[in-house]
Amino acid sequence: MSGPRVNSFFLGNSSGVNFSIILSPRDEETGKLQLANCSGSKRAGDWNLDVTPGVDTCKVTVSLTRTLELCLPNATECCPSPLCRLETLQVLACRGSVMLAQLLVQAEIFANSSFTGNVSENATIIPNQAFKPLGSCPCNLTAGACDVRCCCDLECTADLQQLFSGSCFTGVFGGDVNPPYDQLCSSQSMEYTPEWFPFLCVQSSLDNTPFLGYFYHGSTSAPKVPSFEIPLQTSPGKPFTGYREGDPIITEEDEYFTVPQQSMAGQCAGSAPVAYLHDFDAKCLTSLESYKEGLPHDVRINSGTADFIQQNVVYRAITDRDKFITASENLLAAEVLCQNVTFAEHYKFIWKDKNIEQVNVTVFLGSLCDGEILTQRFTVEFLSLNSTDGEELLENPGYQVGKPVRAANLNSSDPLGSLNIWQPAGRGLCASATYRPVLFGVDSYSGCILEVDINEDCSLLRGNVTEKLTALIQATHIGKRDNSSYSDLNDWVEITRLDPFSSNVSTGGLKGICPDIPAHLNIHIIFAKVGAVQGIPQQQILAVQISYSTVLWQFQCGLGCKNTLSFLPITASVQFIEVPAQPPLPVTRYQQLYAEFDCNQNEVCWPQLLYPLTRFYTGEPYSQSLAKGLFLVFLVLLAAITSNPWFSKLWNR
Repeated sequence: MSGPRVNSFFLGNSSGVNFSIILSPRDEETGKLQLANCSGSKRAGDWNLDVTPGVDTCKVTVSLTRTLELCLPNATECCPSPLCRLETLQVLACRGSVMLAQLLVQAEIFANSSFTGNVSENATIIPNQAFKPLGSCPCNLTAGACDVRCCCDLECTADLQQLFSGSCFTGVFGGDVNPPYDQLCSSQSMEYTPEWFPFLCVQSSLDNTPFLGYFYHGSTSAPKVPSFEIPLQTSPGKPFTGYREGDPIITEEDEYFTVPQQSMAGQCAGSAPVAYLHDFDAKCLTSLESYKEGLPHDVRINSGTADFIQQNVVYRAITDRDKFITASENLLAAEVLCQNVTFAEHYKFIWKDKNIEQVNVTVFLGSLCDGEILTQRFTVEFLSLNSTDGEELLENPGYQVGKPVRAANLNSSDPLGSLNIWQPAGRGLCASATYRPVLFGVDSYSGCILEVDINEDCSLLRGNVTEKLTALIQATHIGKRDNSSYSDLNDWVEITRLDPFSSNVSTGGLKGICPDIPAHLNIHIIFAKVGAVQGIPQQQILAVQISYSTVLWQFQCGLGCKNTLSFLPITASVQFIEVPAQPPLPVTRYQQLYAEFDCNQNEVCWPQLLYPLTRFYTGEPYSQSLAKGLFLVFLVLLAAITSNPWFSKLWNR
C-alpha cells in the first residue's frame, strides 16, 4: 500500500471469526518475517483495523491514524523524513486459535509535501524525439510510486523489485528504448546471416537507432468532445444546412436524439443515436429492477434548418401483455410490486429533402410486476412527405440501408413475393421458427435445428431440407429499386439459382449417415450506387444468386444411445456485394508503358537512376550535388578516353 488506507474482503461465513492486525518485523539474522498468532487485536501501533460485516463477506479496512505532514522544527507526531512509514503488517482471520486467512501488507507511505520555494521561469526542455528518446522508462506511469513489473522505475526499491523481477515488461515499453537492430554489425539476432552481411552491416552507436520515435511518435491529438454531446455548429455563425443519410439527429440542447437499439453483440444500448433515414426495429429485455426511462418525449428536435419541432405523442394502453412478457416467476399476489412502464415506442419521422417535417410517436404503456421479464420494442421509420400509407413514391428511388428487399413472383397471378431468413424462437427448432425479411445492406446469418430420426431415408431428408430452405424464398425476381413497379419487368432482376451438388455416393445401407445434404443456403446480392437524389445516394440491386452448400449428416449418439433422434442444423446467409456502377475502362497502352516507370508501383525505378542529380535529392544543396555529378561524369569520360587504343598511340607519339 502507498496511501493511508487500504481495503480488502474476507469471503465466507464470518460468524465467530475474530480479525486482528499485528506488526511483523523482519528477523535481523534470517531476514524472514516472524510467525503470527491469533492473539492480536484490532490496533497495532499507529494502525487501525475496521471490519464491516455483510452477507457471506466482510470488508476489512486497514488505516493509518497519524498525520503524514513533514516535521517542522520542535514538532512531534509528524514524519521526520520523506519516507514516513515503511512497515510490514499482517491481518489475520481466526476462529478460536485456528487461523483461517492471512493477509500480508507492505506499507510504503511518503509524507505529504507542499512546495514553498521560488518558482523558476525556465521552461522544461523537451528533447527532439527524432534524436533522443522522450522517455527512458515508458512503463513508469505513476508519479511518486512504484509501477508493478516496471523494472526501470527508479521509484521501486530493491525489496519491491524482487516481487516481480522475473516478470518485468520487455521491449520498448519496459525501458529498452534503444534495442540493437538487425542491421547492426554487432547484432546476433539474425538466425541466418548472409555471406555479404559483414560487408554491408552498419557500424553505429545505439544512440543513433532506427527505433527513435517508435514508441513516442510525437503527434499531438486535440481533445475529443464527449460522444453524445457534440456541438451542432463547428464555428460561430455557421448555419446548420440539413441532414444527410446516416447523420445523427440533433436535439434542441445540441445533443443526440437517442432511442434504445441493439448493438453488434446483441445487447441493447440505451443511449444509441438515431441516424437520419435509417429504419430499425429493436427488442430489448428488461425487468422491473433494471428498468430505466428513455429520453423524455417533450424534447424538441432540430428539423435540419436550425428550427425545432415538437414530438406528437400518443399514449395507448397494452391490451395483450402476454406478447411482451417472456418469463415470470410464481410469486404470491400480496408480494408482487407492479409499476406502469413503457412496453413499446414507435417513431415515425416525416422528411423532405434534408429536413425533418414532423415526428409522430406512439407509446404503449402497461403494468410490469416484480419477477417478470419484459421484451420492449422500439421502432423508427422514416417516411417521405409525399408518401401514402407508408409506401414511398417515385420521388425516392433506390434502396436505403435497413429497408426490406422487395421480392416478387412474376410467374403468378399474385405478384407479391417474399425474401426471408429465420427468426429462431424457443429451442431453436425449425418447426417453431418464424421469418423476418432480408434488409438491404445488412449481412445476415441465421438458422434453425431440424430433428432427424436414425432411420431417416437420405432422399427424403434431402427433400425435407430443400423444402425448408426454399420456403425462405417465395419469389422469382428481386426489385432493382425500392419503388419497382410490378407492371414493368425492367424494374426486376431474376433470381439465379444454382442447384445443390450431388455426388451420388452410396452409404452401403448404413443407418444414420447421409451425404450431400444441402444444409446451407447462400444468398448473394450484388448492388451498386447508381447516383444520388438531393444528396442521398441511391443504390440499386444488379443481380441475385442463390446456391447451396452440402454437408455429411451423421447420427450423433447420446448417453447410452437410447434416443433415436438427432439434430441437423440448417442455416441461411445473406451477403451484399458492392460493385462499381460502370465497368472500369480498359488500361491503355500508354498507361501500361507509364506504369513500368512509375516508382510507386515497381521495385526498380529507372527515373531515379541518377537520383543525386534530381531535385528530389535533399541531402545537400542542389548546386553541390550537380557539381559533384558533373565531376563524376568528367572522370568517366576521361577513363573511357584513356582506355581507348588510339589514345595510347597518340600518347606515344
